[in-house]
Amino acid sequence: MTFALGIVVFAVGILIAVALHEGGHFWSARWFGMKATRFFIGFGPTIFAFKRNGVEYGLKALPFGAFVKIVGMTPNEEDIDPETGKSGSEDPKAMWRYPVWKRTIVMAAGSITHFALALVTLWVLFSFVGVPDARYYNQVPVRVGAVSQCVSPTFVYDPQTKSQKACDPASDPKSPAAQLGLQPGDVILSIDGHAVGGNQALRDELKDDVGKTVTVQYKRGEETRSGTAEIPEAQRLKLGVQKTADQVGAGDLERGGMLGITVDIRSTDLPTLRYGPVDGAGQTASATATLVERTFASFKTIPDKIPNLVQAITGGERDPETPVSVVGASRIGGELFELGDWASLLFLFATLNLFFGIFNLFPLLPMDGGHIAIAWFERVRSWIAARMGRPDPGRVDYYKLAPITLGVIGVLGVFVLLTVTADVVNPITLK
Repeated sequence: MTFALGIVVFAVGILIAVALHEGGHFWSARWFGMKATRFFIGFGPTIFAFKRNGVEYGLKALPFGAFVKIVGMTPNEEDIDPETGKSGSEDPKAMWRYPVWKRTIVMAAGSITHFALALVTLWVLFSFVGVPDARYYNQVPVRVGAVSQCVSPTFVYDPQTKSQKACDPASDPKSPAAQLGLQPGDVILSIDGHAVGGNQALRDELKDDVGKTVTVQYKRGEETRSGTAEIPEAQRLKLGVQKTADQVGAGDLERGGMLGITVDIRSTDLPTLRYGPVDGAGQTASATATLVERTFASFKTIPDKIPNLVQAITGGERDPETPVSVVGASRIGGELFELGDWASLLFLFATLNLFFGIFNLFPLLPMDGGHIAIAWFERVRSWIAARMGRPDPGRVDYYKLAPITLGVIGVLGVFVLLTVTADVVNPITLK
């Protein structure tokens, strides 16, 4: 029940963010005197609507976004205004008639709204809600995340997956985790009678136990269990190395034992660190810079992730690094809500808003950035023509750009279909 409520809460949060995006366009257009006639949340059949000051506001049945109608976004607009009987492009308050800097602000206002939401969310998170204190990372219980069936004796980079090459169950040693039958959520208590109080203690113990058969005590739910396993030697990353797999060198590796698990450290395991309003602003700036860098890096890797999405849909293992749709993000949000991990929940919300804001500024139609790019192309082209004593070439014919626009819509549509399908049939989960 809590999980389902969390999905709804997070999805509503995204819907509000999208509505505010459209509100950014709407309010800035009205501020400059442009004619805006509609502001609706949702699509499809209208649930209710009302008119105020010449604007129709309303709510529609399908909560998949929001939209506004700003009259005359392009000179090609043919929609007939019921009040004047003329096309929107002929209206004296049509958007295309306004200076390019005003149109730029209106078109960018949606993304600016997303950026503002992200900044405010991060500031509230760092200042008041608090974030996990990473200084205690090695002092929390070792909870099992994913379990590998084998262990690679050497660290090999796989250019196809852009990560460490997966072990081969047919030739590589069986992992101690598989030998013990460990499951996600199990907590490692001790190895050969030595208490394991954190990730560092686990690494140190495994380094001393290479080649030995040891007794591992662990907790599953409320039950304490134990079993024996042989610890194989393997190349592993040194503690604290923060590099992508292709950047890992010999100096980043060490020989030691491996259990064959990922350690699931949850935000709720760590003490909460609150920075206060002043220092919180600095943390917000730092986190935002990091998120922006990661967002652009993620755009570059999307084409490489498509095959794994298809594989996940057809029954293969889902790479947790593959893109997710709003459906997948809401599901993850629901799990974080269920866990009471408010820090990660707010961070995810901020990350999505930054992604939406940046993506919408891409200079391709039908994104807002495409309209901005065309507006400035027209302005520069007119300026060059005037400098050369030639007639103003006028406005760009949007109809001629329709094939490109439809192509972009088609690619985005396929991508959304893939991610939504993968998020339904083979979702990324924190459990």
